[in-house]
Amino acid sequence: MSDTDLSAVLRPVSEANGLPNAHYTSETVFEQERDPLWNTSWAGVCTIADVAEPGDARPIDFLGVPLFALHGRDGKIRVFQNICRHRGMILVTEPRKIEGAIRCPYHSWCYSHDGRLAATPHVGGPGKNSHPDIKREKLGLLEVRTHIWMGVVYINLSGDAPEFADLHGDLMARWAEFDQPLFHGGPDSTIQLTCRTNWKLAVENYCESYHLPWVHPGLNSYSRLEDHYNIEEPGKFCGQGTEVYRQIEDEDGSKFPDFEGLSEKWDTAGEYVTLTPNVMLGVQRDHIFAIILEPKGAKMTVEHIHIFYASPDTSNALRAKNTAQWKVVFEEDIGVVEGMQAARGAPGFDGGKFSPAMDGPTHLFHQWVATRLSEGKVAAE
Repeated sequence: MSDTDLSAVLRPVSEANGLPNAHYTSETVFEQERDPLWNTSWAGVCTIADVAEPGDARPIDFLGVPLFALHGRDGKIRVFQNICRHRGMILVTEPRKIEGAIRCPYHSWCYSHDGRLAATPHVGGPGKNSHPDIKREKLGLLEVRTHIWMGVVYINLSGDAPEFADLHGDLMARWAEFDQPLFHGGPDSTIQLTCRTNWKLAVENYCESYHLPWVHPGLNSYSRLEDHYNIEEPGKFCGQGTEVYRQIEDEDGSKFPDFEGLSEKWDTAGEYVTLTPNVMLGVQRDHIFAIILEPKGAKMTVEHIHIFYASPDTSNALRAKNTAQWKVVFEEDIGVVEGMQAARGAPGFDGGKFSPAMDGPTHLFHQWVATRLSEGKVAAE
């Protein structure tokens, strides 16, 4: 199979091969993915905890596009292109609090928290702060379309994707019981991992439970492979769930508070789903987590992991214990995703074979990638 032939990926799972090597190793292919997989989708860029309070701002490098998220004084979280409309200077260079205006460090043009251009010092000459050819109402910051769900701030850079709720309505309905206030655990509930792998391999690994007995022996000791089930919604979302979720306990037997009003299913269940392209979510009765993948080229990925709870009233010690437990699980995956990345240097590898029984979710992700890329090529022609 050639690097450009994706027909084998689009076959039924029993007949399909995975994506060609170049989709994991080539910087050219990585660039070709930018529009069909990222810019025209809803991609995760940060969480509400990253800009938790009014005035909080955070720069974001979205595959080379400079953005920043801002929690405005009106309580709304917005994402803007991180450029001044005057000469294109970067506005926000590090996470910080912006109490007043967003001020450009170059010529001091200032913007309000909702993006309006508010001041243009000396633009008409020394001491003249206006000019008839500088129309402030037309020179506000360029705002990026956003949506917030499950604690994650998503953006649609192209501005023309379907509404988030239309695109992901089925998953939102499946997890409607978790549509409740979320409380981030703070610094002890944040993990950052750097993996020498293509971002897609991180997604593929997350989609399936097949590897549990060998990669996660501790987890598999109580939530066994046979306790898991596949979650498959073609073209929408994919992942896996378990019928055996074991709540973590403190030394005195205390547990995290549950989300309110959950059905009996969630007494013992947990589900783990990928929202394409780059957000991996996990829901359990007493906490959820979100993993945002940040690609750093074709062969490097940073995983930003955040844990949220049903109540702000959680034990510091129990949160730390929970984070440490999840950190072990996520770190156990690094070796396999980096191993698969290294193997993509083998010229004879044909993308690999899928187990029809175990790899259905992974195959669906491959199909999503191949379909979006194929449609992108057709559109380009």
